[in-house]
Amino acid sequence: MEEGNKSKKTIFIGNVAEEVNETIIYENFQTFGDIIEVQLPPANTNPHQPPDGKHRGFALVTFGSATDAQDAIDNMDMNEMNGKVLKVNTARPMMTPMQLGGNRAVWESEEWLKQNVKPLAESGGAQNLRRGELEDGKEVTPTADADEAMEE
Repeated sequence: MEEGNKSKKTIFIGNVAEEVNETIIYENFQTFGDIIEVQLPPANTNPHQPPDGKHRGFALVTFGSATDAQDAIDNMDMNEMNGKVLKVNTARPMMTPMQLGGNRAVWESEEWLKQNVKPLAESGGAQNLRRGELEDGKEVTPTADADEAMEE
């Protein structure tokens, strides 16, 4: 199955009550078409702990067709199930940490550098370091290495 096609067949159901399980979701959504899969992600994300039976408060339902999924969205969004108003819409794939930006600093991106950084000569940062000026009593040139400046 193509990934783009599957995403249109899968719906996100938010604000699911704690007592709701996969069977209840299946029973409430089967009227809109053939259900391929019902997922109710567990709240416990630590694989070293035993499951406690609680879920994260949302569900994903994959239908046999995109039309069935849209019918479920149109009919169940903002409706009540087990005392809670549901938010139902098309499911979108989760973003990976790298897609979200990850742990990289924004200035590590080539695009950011191209948009925001000017060469030293254009930025005005080199204007104070003219040939022959003294910095802490030592002569500094704009093209000198840090090691050469320390030796002078």
